Amino acid sequence: MASTEGCSLALSFIEDAPSAVDLPALVDTYSTLLFRIANSVLRSRTEAEDVVQDVFIRVLEHRLSLPMVRDMRVWLIRIAWNLALDRKRRKRPAQLDETFAESLASATMPADTAMEEAQRFRSVLREIERLPKAERHVLLLSAIEELGTTEIAAILRRSESAVRALLSRARARLRERLEERPQPKEGGKAR
Repeated sequence: MASTEGCSLALSFIEDAPSAVDLPALVDTYSTLLFRIANSVLRSRTEAEDVVQDVFIRVLEHRLSLPMVRDMRVWLIRIAWNLALDRKRRKRPAQLDETFAESLASATMPADTAMEEAQRFRSVLREIERLPKAERHVLLLSAIEELGTTEIAAILRRSESAVRALLSRARARLRERLEERPQPKEGGKAR
């Protein structure tokens, strides 16, 4: 992934800087997770890669205080999440990277099936965007790496019971909205 290469370049410049944390190991361990989180918010591969690089720049800036971080994974996810949300706020809400939905469809499917699957993903993504912000956030974090309630609560700085309630409401609302939508036709094919 390009974001890992960029971070490795940045890390090479500070090899002599004192640090109690193995920064290249952090990049190797967390860059894929952070990319998925940023990509789920931004729906743009290049924007998500930029967020990952920005996360590790923050790590470099705070490298001396890293030993005091209680849960590195949650701390990094929170940074990626906030940076991605900041970038998204700067974009027009109608900007949705159509290739994101297409990238979710399997490359091993026949083309017509993949197109139908991409259309379903676009519908789901549109409905997720219509959810109230708090519900949308917990749903996205729950779906990525299957983050648990405790981690989501720490990232969003909410109680675990609030996260469970938001997640339940988000799933119910999304299910209801998707059931209301007309289903795409199978092109006359019998099942």
